[in-house]
Amino acid sequence: MSSWIVVAALACYSPLSGQIFRPPLPPAPSAQAAPRPAAPPKIERTDPPPPGIVLVRGIHQQREGEKYRLRQNAELETAEYLLQADEIDYDQETGIAEARGAVRFVNFQSGERLWADRADYNLNDKSGTFYKVRGSIAGKIDPRPGILTSGNPFLFRGEWAEQDGKRYTLHKGTITNCEGINPWWTLTAPVIDIIPNERALAYKSFMRLRRIPLLYAPVFYKDLSTHPRRSGFLTPNFGNSNRRGLMFGMGYFWAINRSYDVTYRPQYFTQRGLAQTVDFRGKPTDTSDFNAYIYGVNDKGLLQEDGSRLKQGGYIVAVQGKAQLGAGFYARGVFNYLSNFAFRQAFTESFNEAVFSEVNSTINVSRDWSTFHLNAVMSRLDNFQSAAAGDTILIRKLPQLEFDSRDREINQHGLPVWVSWGSSAGLVRRDQPLFQTRQFVERFDVEPRVMTALRWKEFHLVPAFSIRETHYGSSFRTKDEMTGGEQVTGDNLNRFSREFSAELVMPSLVRIFNAPRWLGSKVKHSIEPRASFRAVSGVDHFQRTIRFDEMELLSNTSEADVSVVNRLWAKAPDGQVRDFLSWEVRQRRFFDPMFGGALAAGQRNVLLSSASLTAYAFIDQPRNYSPVISTMRVTPRPAFGVEWRNDYDPLRGKMTNSSLTADARLDRYFFSVGHSRVSCVPLGSTAVYRPDMCSSQSDTKVLAPASNQLRGMIGLGQENKRGWNAGFMAVYDFAASSMQYANTQITYNTDCCAFSGQYRLFHFGTRNENQFRVALVIANIGSFGTLRRQERLF
Repeated sequence: MSSWIVVAALACYSPLSGQIFRPPLPPAPSAQAAPRPAAPPKIERTDPPPPGIVLVRGIHQQREGEKYRLRQNAELETAEYLLQADEIDYDQETGIAEARGAVRFVNFQSGERLWADRADYNLNDKSGTFYKVRGSIAGKIDPRPGILTSGNPFLFRGEWAEQDGKRYTLHKGTITNCEGINPWWTLTAPVIDIIPNERALAYKSFMRLRRIPLLYAPVFYKDLSTHPRRSGFLTPNFGNSNRRGLMFGMGYFWAINRSYDVTYRPQYFTQRGLAQTVDFRGKPTDTSDFNAYIYGVNDKGLLQEDGSRLKQGGYIVAVQGKAQLGAGFYARGVFNYLSNFAFRQAFTESFNEAVFSEVNSTINVSRDWSTFHLNAVMSRLDNFQSAAAGDTILIRKLPQLEFDSRDREINQHGLPVWVSWGSSAGLVRRDQPLFQTRQFVERFDVEPRVMTALRWKEFHLVPAFSIRETHYGSSFRTKDEMTGGEQVTGDNLNRFSREFSAELVMPSLVRIFNAPRWLGSKVKHSIEPRASFRAVSGVDHFQRTIRFDEMELLSNTSEADVSVVNRLWAKAPDGQVRDFLSWEVRQRRFFDPMFGGALAAGQRNVLLSSASLTAYAFIDQPRNYSPVISTMRVTPRPAFGVEWRNDYDPLRGKMTNSSLTADARLDRYFFSVGHSRVSCVPLGSTAVYRPDMCSSQSDTKVLAPASNQLRGMIGLGQENKRGWNAGFMAVYDFAASSMQYANTQITYNTDCCAFSGQYRLFHFGTRNENQFRVALVIANIGSFGTLRRQERLF
């Protein structure tokens, strides 16, 4: 562990909690050679004496046999050490040196430096005592997110210090890494035991902030090695919440061995119950690793006005891993499980996680060679429709085997021809409140594809043709076949589709202009037109197909796309060229407005023809054209970008969807703003907004639920920038007329530590909570407080 490990804490003066900052696991054991430890920070010098030789210097020297009396600028220098003082009495036979007055000691091997009033040192066994001592030891910089870094060494002082080989024992000592006579923080203890580049121990220690006691612990431990691995208790934490009550917690880190460790953190909420966290990491081999995280709350329930309790307990499991399996095979996996959505909304500390209703798990075993890709996949998708129990859509693939090939040229003479294919075979399942399939539904799919390319001058035509056969072991019943409300039948369904596509790439129109001074020396403008055509036939039973993924969105269609891209490139006086502006306008024409019978009028339709064009649904009735899709990106300067995406629907006569984002950083200043708006469009209506329908109808009566949200973030500072840093982030919902989330953070960074305070507001669903969190970050050590690194703005 790179943070301080507290064996036991007896008192705490403020509601602080120790945060866990664990370094990556060290490389797994290798049968060939053990890894070499990192070299200590040596002090370089010129012309050192040979090993075993002691150089004796002094303005006034007196020798009596093996004894030396050195006065004024006295020095003893070996290959490892340098001892300087006003006066030194040295016995060459015993190796004992007595130094008095302005004593200075340097260890060239491990880098520490000491100053003392006097010292008794034995050069033979490398031991000694220093009185009224102060010194410095090189600190280990740990450049990880959330850890303040500093090049300052650790500074210490004490009544006396004993050295025995590499080990220093400081009595009545103080240690810090702050500069100046009045350091921001200090750690004082009767005994501080230090082995440079290995570890530091402080017994019966007090951590003080500007001389104010902050934390007491019988034993403080700090690992100074390259790969810190030490079991121990973590700093306890205390806090308060209006929804959870008083919070008490602690933790234990168990370094099982150099390849595995476990962290266990229990926390008790007086109003809600016991929360527990387990984090298990491992690196079994050089090419494999995993991380398993479990968090759960045994909730007593949120007290309601009528005296009842609303229980929102549950747990989450998150596992990530990867491994090289040999013979070119590799495995990647992400497993996530959420017991219920109400638990996530009540106990998560992230706004994005709280409002995200999907839980995905995917495990892949794959191999790539030549143009081929072989993949075995197991996946599970839980889509929570609401916080109500059972209101979930489950889609599972267990397992599915995929064998694909990207474009492979088979004719290099005359007309070029490329061949590719995609194929899959697997067992799938879908479970939701309205219907369920059986546990394992077989699905087979194969699609060979052939493509060529024609060129005339600067015109390129790329036609392609594919056939696709898909087999399902289950299907929906038609309305005439439906009996007793049963929707799913075990009858097989076969789909044989044919697809032809052609893309025409036309020559770009380019012109170069003189640029205004603020833009550069030259501006290049290009207009890039494109057109494509796509026709699909053979999908005759679209309404009977059970949807498991995008494969089932395929429908009969005959459509053409037209797009135009305008680009501006700016050339700076130094010759650097950057993409200043790009604007793409695209629309799709449908020659079959019923999509071969797949369209169901009066309801929201999601087809491959619409989903591949825009993320927003727009088909609820027969139509011959899509909305006009516009995407504009502007980069006025390297650290400033704006993007605007919008859909203009000619059928409704207005812009139906819009998404705008802007991000910029200028020195220490940064800001990010985003606005997203989805119009309320009643099903079957050509009006964009009708108050009589949008204000009273449910989401099933509109093409898309209305949404109008603004998010923004503005700040000053950087994680390791000295001085004041501040940031503000918020999400405002105009439809609900409420601030759903707000986060304000103020941080002050010194040369050795940082102080952070953060206020957060949660206001969505059933959660209305205010939080105030603080943290003290010690450079190169860790963080203490209730503000965790993943919750910070910077």
